[in-house]
Amino acid sequence: MAGAPGYVTSTFLNGCSFVDGWEENFFISKWSMHQLLVECPSIYELMACPKFNWQHAPHLEIWRERQDDDGNSYTMLESYTPEESISIFKDALSNNKVDYDGDTIPLPYNMDILRWANETKEILQHAKVPPQVKFYNIYGTSLETPHSVCYGSEDFPVSDLEQLRYFQAKYIYVNGDGTVPTESAKADGLNAVARVGVPAEHRGILSDHHVFRILKHWLKAGQPDPFYDPLNDFVILPTAFEIEKAKERLEEEWEVISRSLDNQDDMETEKHSISFLLVSEVGNTDTRITVG
Repeated sequence: MAGAPGYVTSTFLNGCSFVDGWEENFFISKWSMHQLLVECPSIYELMACPKFNWQHAPHLEIWRERQDDDGNSYTMLESYTPEESISIFKDALSNNKVDYDGDTIPLPYNMDILRWANETKEILQHAKVPPQVKFYNIYGTSLETPHSVCYGSEDFPVSDLEQLRYFQAKYIYVNGDGTVPTESAKADGLNAVARVGVPAEHRGILSDHHVFRILKHWLKAGQPDPFYDPLNDFVILPTAFEIEKAKERLEEEWEVISRSLDNQDDMETEKHSISFLLVSEVGNTDTRITVG
């Protein structure tokens, strides 16, 4: 994966919240989460990979207030590549600190963790799975996902980078799962047996029924799913005509036993009905159904 650039940039500068509205009262505050994540190695590992060949490279953009040689203020939009953004993070978090139990703990942008994260990325870029191991990649799609981030505006520029934490981030979105761009999620660098994009959210994909169907097919778990087409990756539902044909065949070939077992005459004269029909398997020449 080449990173989650938009999500990570705003996380470093503004923190993050996993819930919105009144639910925020029952969760860790956005700023408290920020102080935790500044020391979290995995967040540094999710920074945009500078060696990845992005279709459109992510940028950090800031409307900044500058002064000319005569001391006159002017506003200009500055753009920074992922590598150049590191200096912005350092300046913006240079005096970041947290008070705990009477002590003041400095929490600047951690260059040591960044170095470790870059070493991890270097290892992952050359990592390969053993030949006897099959690798599959399922990733989320179809959601607006932060890619580049912009702070300030022409009317309200940023004059002090340490004040970035109080500015609202504005995003340029791309296709993804809401956190990781699809372009990045597909870049596993491994010899994948299959890569499948599923319209799902970053965490919600773990409970997505479509994903369960894919995994069941790949793992060959249980009976084969007759209505799943792995070539096109969609579910085939029986048509109304196929269901009616199955009903007719059932009436012709199956003996439907009446609920009234005490009266033989009732069994012979009662008009039988099918309350529901569940198609469970379809073969080339046979259809197996369950009746209730």
